[in-house]
Amino acid sequence: MNEKRISLDGKWKLYYALEDGDTTDDIGYLHTVGKCIDATVPGNVELDLYAAGIEPDPFYGENIYKFRKYEFYRWQFERSFVAPEDNGSRWNLCFDGLNCIADIFLNGRKIGDCANAMIPHAFDITDYMEYGKENNITVLIHSALNHVRKMDIPVLVHTHETGDFQMLRMPASSFGWDIVGRFISAGMWRSVSIVEVKPDRIVDAYYVTRKIESDGTAVMRLRYRWDTQAAILDGFTLELDGLCGNHVFHAEKYAGFVDGTFEFTVPDARLWWPHGYGEASLYDVTLTLKHDGNIVDVRKDRIGIRKLEIDHIMEPNEDGEFKVIANGCPIMCKGSNWVPLDVLHSRDRDRLGPAMELVIDSGCNILRCWGGNVYEDHDFFNACDEHGILVWQDFSMACCIYSEESSFLKQIEDEASAIVRKLRNHPSILLWAGDNEIDYYMVQQDYDASMRNYNVISREVLPHVVRLHDPYRFYLPSSPYIKEGMNVFNVPEQHNWGPRGYFKDDYYKLTTAHFISECGYHGCPSVESLRKFIPEKDLDHWLDNPVWTTHDTDYLPYGERSYNRIRLMHDQVEILFGNVPADIETFSFLSQISQAEAMKFFIERTRVKKWRRTGIIWWNILDGWPQISDAVVDYYFDKKLAYYYIKRVQKPVAVIMDELYGWERKVYLCNDSRESCLVSYKIEDADTSEVVLESTRLSPANENIEIGRIREIPTARKLYLITWEINGKQFGNHYITGYPAYDADTMLGWVKKIAALPEPFDFR
Repeated sequence: MNEKRISLDGKWKLYYALEDGDTTDDIGYLHTVGKCIDATVPGNVELDLYAAGIEPDPFYGENIYKFRKYEFYRWQFERSFVAPEDNGSRWNLCFDGLNCIADIFLNGRKIGDCANAMIPHAFDITDYMEYGKENNITVLIHSALNHVRKMDIPVLVHTHETGDFQMLRMPASSFGWDIVGRFISAGMWRSVSIVEVKPDRIVDAYYVTRKIESDGTAVMRLRYRWDTQAAILDGFTLELDGLCGNHVFHAEKYAGFVDGTFEFTVPDARLWWPHGYGEASLYDVTLTLKHDGNIVDVRKDRIGIRKLEIDHIMEPNEDGEFKVIANGCPIMCKGSNWVPLDVLHSRDRDRLGPAMELVIDSGCNILRCWGGNVYEDHDFFNACDEHGILVWQDFSMACCIYSEESSFLKQIEDEASAIVRKLRNHPSILLWAGDNEIDYYMVQQDYDASMRNYNVISREVLPHVVRLHDPYRFYLPSSPYIKEGMNVFNVPEQHNWGPRGYFKDDYYKLTTAHFISECGYHGCPSVESLRKFIPEKDLDHWLDNPVWTTHDTDYLPYGERSYNRIRLMHDQVEILFGNVPADIETFSFLSQISQAEAMKFFIERTRVKKWRRTGIIWWNILDGWPQISDAVVDYYFDKKLAYYYIKRVQKPVAVIMDELYGWERKVYLCNDSRESCLVSYKIEDADTSEVVLESTRLSPANENIEIGRIREIPTARKLYLITWEINGKQFGNHYITGYPAYDADTMLGWVKKIAALPEPFDFR
């Protein structure tokens, strides 16, 4: 039964002032010394300051630096609400996202505090509310930097730059990353509400597919928890009803205790499959708690019946393996890393729908939720459930060594427990990963062997949490996971960045990865997008320009990174075309061609090497702020050329040309699905219209087959146009031969022909 929820989203009053040595915790203090503006919840203080006309657009030019001073401010949010009449229930004040070091007051009385922006917080206000009357809420948020600078930070805690974020449970990317700007924000970035907590209710339900029998019967398990005020636990029953289309199941049992296990079967179960491999079937499941035949509470969930496994083998001096298996079928994974939708996370919810449309349209079947981000909410996972998108979920830690003090470990344990218990029923979640690149980072330090490959958080705390709360899911200690005696270049799952030179150099061609979980290439946004965040006078001056470097992304007061993305992007254009144009229009276009060919190359090499290579999660689908990046869609949702190329080469069935060996280039018919199909294909020279290969072949389910070889001179620069037809639907791809440097005008003409292939697109 639905519990009553009173939303507190909308307009609040915001008081703020510098948090100096004389600041007290009296909630009347900021009324005296602070300024007051209107605030919006969900929101971020930067957006409130901008809306009030106090600061300029934080995303334009170098305006980001105007917000540095606010890292040392205190913020106080206030609003009132009318409480319901007392009905005997308890009531919680719930913050879905509160950033970050906060004290909470109701009617002037402190009801709690929090120090974690990553998880929801609930405070029991039953005994603090004035029922049927107006009540006042105050949320006092302290400066996160002032909070952390008072700490005695252990020397183990370390990262490439500052030591500010490792002791705080805020998204690491907020502190400035190579993909988003530095905004140490504050505010209620997700919804706030008052929620009724009924005394008799279903508290929890955890659904698991134990196995799928050969006759299609799914053997299921439900672990449940319910609460009641009844003095004697007699007469309670649980009933379970599932519905998927016209397929139903029903089960019931006597519930003699508030915690228990419910075993049931689903004959002829409709299975949940990753995109390209079948329907992502979902069951609407209703769990009903009854007492003496009367309904006490009802809980509704949406679950998928599926078995996900990972064949993970890694031993020193062995080739290893990292293969995803769904319902007994090996899956070729093709997808994107999922990074912050917006550096100011209150805007995530408005960007989620369009972002997921890009994921679905581009043919992804996996997303990796990168460890420098926040944890996405149910809406994200619901979309992944519905569209068959596997989710690789990092715990939110990245690229540094965190504290191993007991208080911090407890904070991580509580956070991970909250996230796992919140999200574990989503069938899309493939695995939990301990962190992003911390194994790699620890190996880089000059520790002895006993320290180098050991991390208390990823080796003890997090696997313990997963074991307790989601024991049927795979846990990966780190991405990439580097076992003792191994290094980043000989583990099966790798991040392939390297020197970021020519995309067909030996680093990329000779990678030993079985599964590439990060790999990308720079591409300049369109001039239309650039004009939205770079002043006109700076557009044609992209090298050694602090405005461009600000959106590189570097936080210049802290100095520049060891590599400059804009210089790399510039050099990558010179590699491919022999020179770099002086005007931004041409440069942007050539940069996007460079990126598009690179991303296409990475994905095609993965598919051609099936099953020696089992997946690629490229970097990345969408920018979280205006910048120069590896994203294939910029912050303003303007698609770069790479997006269209990726969409074509991620089709479940595709014709792909391999690299040249000797005098010949093999052509493969790649099938990443469970269905065999008849494919008619043709490859022709774009300049002469000569057909070099043409036939019809049966494409076996989930297999690659070689369908021909094309002889060519290695240095010859040609464009091959590839088309194929399946059940009357046409598809297209292309391949460019030879070595750089290519003539820019010739390449621009080729892109027009590429764009006109089946499923055509307009591209400037």
